[in-house]
Amino acid sequence: MIEIALNGAWVSSKAMNVAEFVRERSLPQVGVAVAVNGSLIPKSEWVSTTLRSSDRVEIVTAAAGG
Repeated sequence: MIEIALNGAWVSSKAMNVAEFVRERSLPQVGVAVAVNGSLIPKSEWVSTTLRSSDRVEIVTAAAGG
């Protein structure tokens, strides 16, 4: 288990990479932007981007509206 700052709040996670973390949080697979420690991670690199304790993750989801 690792501790990650998600959008400024500390959470525990079993995820080993960004893809697992997004799934663990039940987030959609489209319309999501993820940054780790200030660097935007392209979706094509989610599986290869390892998460470590104390990483700072920012997740933004697109919302439709008018």
